[in-house]
Parts: sequence; structure tokens; C-alpha cells
Amino acid sequence: MLIGTAKHSYRADEALLTTRPQRIWMGVLAVGLALAPLVLDNYWLYLACFVAINVASATGLNILTGFTGLVSLGQAAFMAVGAYTVAVLEIRIGTPFLLNLVAAGAVAALIGVVVGLPSLRVKGLYLAIATIAASFILHFVFVNWQTVTNGNSGLSVPPATFLGTPLTDYVQLYYVFVPITALMVLGAANLFRTRIGRAFIAIRDRDISAEVLGISLLRYKLMSFAVSSFYAGLAGGMWAYFFRVVTPESFPFVYSIFFLAAIIVGGMGTILGGILGAVFMTLVPELLRFVVDILSPVLPNAGTLLSPVRTIVFGALIIGFLVFEPKGLAEIVQRLRRFFHLWPFKK
Repeated sequence: MLIGTAKHSYRADEALLTTRPQRIWMGVLAVGLALAPLVLDNYWLYLACFVAINVASATGLNILTGFTGLVSLGQAAFMAVGAYTVAVLEIRIGTPFLLNLVAAGAVAALIGVVVGLPSLRVKGLYLAIATIAASFILHFVFVNWQTVTNGNSGLSVPPATFLGTPLTDYVQLYYVFVPITALMVLGAANLFRTRIGRAFIAIRDRDISAEVLGISLLRYKLMSFAVSSFYAGLAGGMWAYFFRVVTPESFPFVYSIFFLAAIIVGGMGTILGGILGAVFMTLVPELLRFVVDILSPVLPNAGTLLSPVRTIVFGALIIGFLVFEPKGLAEIVQRLRRFFHLWPFKK
């Protein structure tokens, strides 16, 4: 049973890891992530890299939608901006890949500020429609700006290089993507210990009251769009280095729906929710595919027969979370933590 958690300073009260068990488990997680490539094969390393990219982008969307209350359906378009930025810089200039990733986030943040301007006058579904319109405009630009994007043919991205070594192996990419994503998640967690993060939450809870208290809606709404788009752009840059081909069809509108569903299933307004939601949305379809593979010896056409069923099961899981656990996977984790805090005693 956990006792003696009284805080004696503001620094202790604002600490990300407030108890010894939390620090121990975080250390175990860090060691597990560091040693994972030693036991995982290429397929699981591929999934781990893909999960890291999705976690980074979902965390950015959670900052905007979960913490600031601004609905966006343009996350995939911002990822596309970052991916094209990396592709153009890598092909035409050859700048270092870390600089390219930062530039991808910066360009996406600038576009995000422009897209976020309607949030000053509209919100809710109206803002969602505005972000959808922006995503279609960006798609039109990607298709027709031939001199930069090469149109529908897209761009082939050279591999990222570090100290002259091309990063083409999944193990190499894993040790690049996972630390970058971890830093992004840590940055998001620290953001909400600051005045800026608390202003985001105040805008979400009651924007008019926040403005009366002196919070500039213009500044902080655009700042939230910029931060969220920066995360999406950087994730898009990692996506470009991972798949090595960027086309307008690489980031369809349904990908934005994917991220919105991820933060809803994971738990909006929590950093853990963005992580769990992205992991769930990425891995569950793969786990359902394994079920199809297991049944293949019994049912010769199992793939054809059960593929629609797999999609239905995936959708049913999402609906189930919305109905039975609207606060998402993060709330389930918190409930388990509260149980073990009091174990073996009952409330």
C-alpha cells in the first residue's frame, strides 16, 4: 500500500514521476526499449518503428484536441508537409537528417498556424470542417506543384545518414525513431507543467472565462496549432525516412481519422492516452491478421473470407471503448494503478 506521498515543495508536486514505483517501472521500460532489438525480428522492429511514428503524431493531435479542445481532421496533411519537406531537403540540398526533421516540423508548424486561424471564430464541428478543407487544399498542392513534389509520381527519399553510415536497417531506424519519439512525449508531458500548457487546458474547459482571466485566445490557440503541427511534421519526416517514398496518396484523409480515433480510444487529455491509443490502433489490426493466418490451414480461403470480419472486429473494439470506457485505455491503466496503490486493502 502506497503511503507517505505528502509533498513539501512545488518542485516535488510538479514532478513527472512522483513515487519510487513509478521511477522503477519507467527505468524498466527504458531498459526494455533499449534491449528490444536484441530479441525482436525484422517484422516486429518494423512495427515498433511504425508505432513510434504514430505515437509522435498522436501525441501532437492530443495536445490540440485533447488538451486545448480544438478538433482537427488535418493531422495526416501536416504529416505530408513534413514528409515532403524532408524529401526536398534530402534530395536537393543533402542537409543532415536531424536538421531535416526539425525543418519538417518547423514548416508544418507554419502551415498549422495558417490553418488554425479559423479557430479564432469557429470551433467544434465547424473547425473540423475547416481543417478538412485545409487538408484537401494541401493535397491539391502536392498533386499539382510538379516542380517541387513531382505530382502523383512522388519523390524517392534517400536513406538518412549518420556519420556517413546510411540508416537502412530496422535496428538502426529503431534506435533513431524511438529516442526521438520519447523526447517528444517527454516534451509534451513537461508542456503541461508550464503556463502555456495550463492556458491550453483553460481554453479547453471554458475559453471565454480564460480570456477574461487574461489568456490571449489568439496567441494560445495558434500556439497549440503550431505545436501540434510541429509534432505531425516531425512524425511525417520520420515516415519519409522509414518508407523512403512520398506521394500525395501516402497520407489519405482516413489517416487523420486514424489519429483522431487513436486519441479517443487511448484517452483524450492525457499523455498516456495518446501513446496507448496509437499502439492499440497500430497493433490490433496486425494481431487480428495473425488470427487469420492461424485459421488458414483449417480454412483454405481464410484470408478472403475473414478479412471483412477483421475490419468489423476492429471497428467493434473502437465502438466498445466509446460505449463502455469513454475515457479510454488511460483510464483503465489509472484504475489498475489505484487498485495496486491500495492493495491488499479494499476501499
